[in-house]
Amino acid sequence: MILDCGGTTLDLARPRVMGILNVTPDSFSDGGRFVAPDAATRQAERMLAEGADILDVGGESTRPGADAVSEAHELERVVPVIEHLRARFDVPISIDTSKPAVMRAAVAAGAAMINDVTALRAPQAIATAASLGVPLCLMHMQGEPRTMQRDPQYGDIVADIMAYLADRITACEAAGIDRSRILIDPGFGFGKTLDHNLELLARLRAFAALGVPVLVGISRKSMLGAVTGRAVDERLAASVAAALIAVERGAAIVRVHDVGPTVDALKLWIATTSGAAAAGA
Repeated sequence: MILDCGGTTLDLARPRVMGILNVTPDSFSDGGRFVAPDAATRQAERMLAEGADILDVGGESTRPGADAVSEAHELERVVPVIEHLRARFDVPISIDTSKPAVMRAAVAAGAAMINDVTALRAPQAIATAASLGVPLCLMHMQGEPRTMQRDPQYGDIVADIMAYLADRITACEAAGIDRSRILIDPGFGFGKTLDHNLELLARLRAFAALGVPVLVGISRKSMLGAVTGRAVDERLAASVAAALIAVERGAAIVRVHDVGPTVDALKLWIATTSGAAAAGA
């Protein structure tokens, strides 16, 4: 599949790496480090040099227990950074937001994709996304960031999440959004226990049945800490392993903090799974 991001295309025939750029003071891993446009630009430059295919800019933390951010504050955080990045780099920029006004302003500033953890459930979000004409990622979340980890429950987690995402895809298509613009994210860590997350990763291939590309974000998350016993800044190896598992099980895009190591691992995976490598074995 070819993803058209505002005239820049991404061929999803090979896995792509989305670099995380949080311009927030309270994100779980790197809060406060890249709030200023100059700091964000330096981080973007670093990630692009390491091989990032797309940058995901977010101005509101969605970690468990996070407080909501006003529309005005989110706009103040993301718009200058997107404008700065767009002027400096020829790379697709994604806006990580659930607010229609932020979507509009971010796309006007140069963003070419919408990444929404609420799957366009806010009032007017679907209509806004339809009018903007950029690709969008629909993520599953049970509850909201402030409450999502309070005893999440599922029948069959994969079937439940697939049904939810199928419904959101249908709603988008009914609003005039072409299926070729839609990606899905099962939402690791968003209203899921450790067992839920592990089962979701183990059965990730099932999401191919929805017929749209899958984006996965597991980088540095608490599920990795629970398995390894590592603190958030010690989860590089687990994050890279999780990204590789996700790609092996069908993910088209992996959203990561540590771009360079992930890109290197994927290069090796691609080299050992390509037809040329198989022919030379």
